[in-house]
Amino acid sequence: MTNQPSSNPQSAIRNPKSALPHHVLITGGAGYIGSLLTGVLLQRGYAVTVVDDLLFGGESLLAYFSHPNFTFVKGDVCDPLVLEKIRNAQFAIRKSITAIVHLAAIVGFPACQAVGKPVAWRYNVEAVKRVFDLAETLRTERFIFSSTYSNYGLAEDGKPVTEASPLNPQSLYAETKIAAEEWLLSAARTSECAPLVFRFATLYGVSPRTRFDLIVNQFVLEALTRRELIIYQRGYSRSFVHVRDVVEGILLGLEAPEGKIRGQVYNLGSDGGNYTKDGIVALVKKHVDGLKVTHKDLSFGGDMRDITVSFAKIQRDLAFTPKLTVEDGVIEVRDALQTGLIKDATDSRYRNAQFIVQ
Repeated sequence: MTNQPSSNPQSAIRNPKSALPHHVLITGGAGYIGSLLTGVLLQRGYAVTVVDDLLFGGESLLAYFSHPNFTFVKGDVCDPLVLEKIRNAQFAIRKSITAIVHLAAIVGFPACQAVGKPVAWRYNVEAVKRVFDLAETLRTERFIFSSTYSNYGLAEDGKPVTEASPLNPQSLYAETKIAAEEWLLSAARTSECAPLVFRFATLYGVSPRTRFDLIVNQFVLEALTRRELIIYQRGYSRSFVHVRDVVEGILLGLEAPEGKIRGQVYNLGSDGGNYTKDGIVALVKKHVDGLKVTHKDLSFGGDMRDITVSFAKIQRDLAFTPKLTVEDGVIEVRDALQTGLIKDATDSRYRNAQFIVQ
C-alpha cells in the first residue's frame, strides 16, 4: 500500500497506513545504532517509528523514508510536544507501539562534560523518565534502555565485572546512566511496561551513521589519514562489540519472553571483545601499512576505565553469540574508508562529542 501525503505539509510525521504484528519506537533512531536497527527491523517485518532531532543530519534514514512501515517524528524527546507527536504517529499507522528502544542521549563523557551536568541530566535521566511514562500511557509492553559498561569504572580486584559488580563511575556520562538505570529498575516492580537494561561494550564497525569518536573506528581513521597513532593509557583494558552484534542483541531483547527481560540488566558484548589498547593497536598495524605508534602518559579527570567484562549472563539467558570480531571491524572500517564509501570522515557529524545544545 502506498504512502499518503500528510494534510499538513509542515507536519514532522510521515503517515503510512499499515497493520503489522509489532511496532517499535526508536528514540535517537538516526544515530549510530538506531539507523542500523531501523533497517533490520523493517527487513524482519516490524513497523518502526523513529524520533530524532537530527542534530547530526538525517541521511542515515533516507533509505527507509519511503518504506510503508516506517514513520518519522522530528524532534527532541525532552519536548512534551514531541511526545504528543509520537502518540499521533501511533494512531497514524493504526497499530499500538509494542516496544520502545530508547537510544536518545548525550553519549560519551566528552559530550556530557561539554554541555555540563544540568543539560546532561535532562537528556540522559529526565528524558528517560518522560519516555518511560509515555510507554506506560500507551500500554507499551517493553522498554529497552541503552546503558554502558562505563558504569563499572575501575575494577578493584582485577576480575571480570558482572552485572552484580559494584558500580564505580568515572565520568558524568556514567553517573547519568546509573541514575536512569536505578529509576527504571525501581519502576519495573510495579509498571505494566517491562524495562530491560543493556550495558553496551564500546562499539565499532560501520552503520548508516558511522561514528569515528570510538576507539577502534578512530584508530583506523587516524592510521589511514595520519599514518601515526598517539596512544594514552596503553595498558588499560576495555571491552568492544560490533554495532551489528548490538542490533542482534536488541532484537533478542525485543523477542525474548518477558520473564527473561523484566527488570534485568545484561552486559552486551563478548569475552572475545576484551582488549587492551595495545591489542587494538596491534590489529590496526596488521591491516594498515606504514603505521607509526607513539605512547604517551596522560592522567585526567575523565573516563579512566580499566576493566574486563563478563558476558556470561546474556549468553546463558538470551543465547547471545556475537558473529563479528574486532579484527573484522578493523578490516571493515579500513575498506569503507579506502574505497571512498565514507567521505570526509573527520567531519564533526561523525563525532558525538560535538554535541551542542542551543
